[in-house]
Amino acid sequence: MHPSTDTISTQHDATGKMRGTARRLRGRALASAAACLAFALSGCAQVDTTAPSSARAEAAHGAPARFGTVDCREAKCIALTFDAGPSENSARLLDILKEKKVPATFFLLGKRHIEKYPELVKRMAAEGHEVASHTWDHKILTRISDAEIRRELKRPNDAIERLTGHKPTLMRPPQGRTDSDVHEICKELGLAEVLWSVTAKDYTTDDSALITKRVLDQSSRDGIILLHDIYPGTVPAVPGIIDALKARGYVFVTVPQLLAPGKAEPGKVYRP
Repeated sequence: MHPSTDTISTQHDATGKMRGTARRLRGRALASAAACLAFALSGCAQVDTTAPSSARAEAAHGAPARFGTVDCREAKCIALTFDAGPSENSARLLDILKEKKVPATFFLLGKRHIEKYPELVKRMAAEGHEVASHTWDHKILTRISDAEIRRELKRPNDAIERLTGHKPTLMRPPQGRTDSDVHEICKELGLAEVLWSVTAKDYTTDDSALITKRVLDQSSRDGIILLHDIYPGTVPAVPGIIDALKARGYVFVTVPQLLAPGKAEPGKVYRP
């Protein structure tokens, strides 16, 4: 018995779609690899990004001069951000930030993190920190399908909103790897992407003194500092980083404060 023409056509259509998807993913992977040859301190160097100063300058005429108590058009601002938590180290980090009166931005993972430490997520929001997304399972977004990207972004958003009452407006792509498809899906979901200008590469060392040195060596006005509170050397470095940067005249702000009176626009990528 031979398959019908309709069956053969359906099989051909399905095969064609699978091949088309595979070609598209291969093309995205090659484009991402080409764009990320210079990937070092700040994510994919070829991504079109908006600097905090540009976001402030582009704010609508007549926008309020301040966001909270800080005007980063006048103050020497810098943003402290932490990826991939919460973790067993986060409570101590929150204690330090509270003691030092420093707000931070937390880009949280869902699986094994938000799920495991919901009370810490609530505490971050209650203590005035910006709570944002680092995806659900830390998949490299440029290597997966659009449907998977949506799942990776939507699940932590929903979990954070349930816990804090506020839906995240910011996300950080794993490894800073992003592309036009990611931008479009972020725009659809109401998310802006945030990269960084300072990294201690704290995933390579437990030496708190070295982590501190790396941050201080790279810091400048409007900087966005990337750290990970999941690693043992990081949280012990934070008090020294804060004290040294305050001594240099820096004011610590969240990422939304850094952009104010501008606002993060969904689908855009922000980096100093």
